[in-house]
Amino acid sequence: MPQAAAFDLILRNARLADAAAPVDIGVRQGRIACIGLPPGAHGPAVDAGGNAVLPGFVDTHVHLDKACLLGRCGHDHGSLADAIRAVSALKREFTTEDVYARGARVLDKAIAKGTTRMRSHVEVDPRAGLRSFAAIKALKQDYAWAIDVQICVFPQEGLTNDPGTEDLLLAALRDGADLLGGCPYTDSDPQAQITRLFEMARDFDVALDFHLDFDLDPSWRHLDEVCRQTRQHGYQGRVAIGHVTKLSALPPAEFDAAARLLAESGVALTVLPATDLYLTGREASHNVPRGLTAAHRLVQHGVCCSIATNNVLNPFTPFGDASLLRMANFYANVAQVGPGDFGACLDLVTHLPARLMQLGDYGITPGNPADFVVLDTARPSDALAELAEPLMVFKRGRQTVRRQPVQLLRP
Repeated sequence: MPQAAAFDLILRNARLADAAAPVDIGVRQGRIACIGLPPGAHGPAVDAGGNAVLPGFVDTHVHLDKACLLGRCGHDHGSLADAIRAVSALKREFTTEDVYARGARVLDKAIAKGTTRMRSHVEVDPRAGLRSFAAIKALKQDYAWAIDVQICVFPQEGLTNDPGTEDLLLAALRDGADLLGGCPYTDSDPQAQITRLFEMARDFDVALDFHLDFDLDPSWRHLDEVCRQTRQHGYQGRVAIGHVTKLSALPPAEFDAAARLLAESGVALTVLPATDLYLTGREASHNVPRGLTAAHRLVQHGVCCSIATNNVLNPFTPFGDASLLRMANFYANVAQVGPGDFGACLDLVTHLPARLMQLGDYGITPGNPADFVVLDTARPSDALAELAEPLMVFKRGRQTVRRQPVQLLRP
């Protein structure tokens, strides 16, 4: 039997999104060797049972450092500013061990729900110091068996108005942070923050990811300045923005114009449904606005978009199980997405976020890492509607999750 037919893993009866019938996938040295096996193929086999198989989910925006804080502070917060203040009061007491334990709790949930790639934002400032960053660095290393984590350090409470923050950000970048984030709306000089962060990103040759325009007032925004500087610095494809709930308050013509600006500037956008809905529109007594930017409509204009988790069990979002499939389903419900666009919503937690994170080795294609999630449904198109549970997850060809299908005990 030829050696070329020997595999480290064979995933049998996998139903892919673009396949008319189940196929067998051969894995060698952690990578997809072939889709459809050659004669004489052999190796350890796992049967997907004809179930839907997707590439691992990609979460572009999570805050592992401030997750799972329920019970540590009051949670009757009525605004974004209230949530920021509540966490700020706790940050001085964060220890590396504490942040590690809470972050690990979220990573365990995310892995079990099929996430294999993640970008975690980490607050770096004089209150948190570099303790949270050190904890997420350790988690990145310790969980590499199941998930790849990018670390984005950012100034949650401002940069130009918070002495000492810039030096800490620079120290984190020198110590291995993968990219740099921003939060202009908390800065006393938002434009100066944007300018300085672009300069720092260029100095370290890293991408940028901004928290941006997180309210429902369309009369002003920082989006235009971020797009302008993206073009000025030649950073197209290397800048992402998160939230941008202002876009949900625009009439169609202005929304389309903003979409064209994003597409032409090469700026990607992440919608964070759980937090965006929980924190916006709270001043309304009735007919409450959703505050959810229509990512699938932006994609139609050529904008790279994703849907992500953001916060889990804290003042920003006192819910969450780190399931991206649930988040995509939640988004589809709120955005009133019909069945014809269910596939587009799946793209928002798979291929599009992979593009946002510049993952050139993503997807079920020969040569790419063998990262799969096997879902408890026969067709990939049904996964979103049914909220199908992951039955198996694989990272680089090694099985990392096993879940037994539920059984009904009929009389």
